[in-house]
Amino acid sequence: MFTGIIESIGSIRAMTPKGGDVRLSVETGKLDLGDVKLGDSIAINGVCLTVIELPGNGFAADVSRETLDCTAMNDLAAGSPVNLEKALTPTTRLGGHLVSGHVDGVGEVVSRSENARAVEFRIRAPKELAKYIAHKGSITVDGTSLTVNAVNGAEFELTIIPHTLSETIMASYQPGRRVNLEVDLLARYLERLLLGDKAAEPTSGNITESFLAANGYLKS
Repeated sequence: MFTGIIESIGSIRAMTPKGGDVRLSVETGKLDLGDVKLGDSIAINGVCLTVIELPGNGFAADVSRETLDCTAMNDLAAGSPVNLEKALTPTTRLGGHLVSGHVDGVGEVVSRSENARAVEFRIRAPKELAKYIAHKGSITVDGTSLTVNAVNGAEFELTIIPHTLSETIMASYQPGRRVNLEVDLLARYLERLLLGDKAAEPTSGNITESFLAANGYLKS
C-alpha cells in the first residue's frame, strides 16, 4: 500500500527485454534506499513493482506483460523521469489517501492552463472508470494522490500547486500524454458491496442502472 505522496523523482536507466516482458532499472534520485530490501515494493508512476536488485544507486524490477498492457509503462524509455514512492509503513503519515499501486486504466491529458501560480489539467479517463470519479474525491495520477476539482463525463479537472509541480513529474505534462490512473479504493468496494448477494453470480461484474433503480438507489 502507498499514500500517493511522491518521495522522489527518479529516472529510467534502462528497459531491457527479458523473455517477453521487461527488466526495469531505475535511478532513484533523493529516495532513501537505506531501509529497502529485496522483495520490497516501490511504486513507479503509480505502478507497484517488486525490488529484485539493489545496485546501490537505484533498483531493478521486472515488469510483466500484463502490467505493460494495462499501464503507460510502455511509454517510458531510458532517461524518462518517473514518480517514486516506497510502500507505507505503520508509522507513515497518511498525507494522501490509500493507494494500492494497481493501475485501473490509462488516461490522457486533454488540456493544460495556467491559473495564477498553479496549473490546471483536464484529463480524460477510460469510460469504464468515469463512475468512480467524483467531485472533490481522490484519484491517483501516475502515483500522485490528487483531489478532483470538477467532473464532466469521463473528463475531470485538477489544480496542481507549485509544490506538487516541483516534487512530481506533472510539470512536464502536456496535452496528449498518457497517464496511469487508480481510482479511490472505497469507490470500488462500495460498488461491490451494493451488489449484495448478486456479487456471487458470475454475470454480475458491475453495478448497472437497472440494478440500482430496482433496489431504490436511483430516484426518477
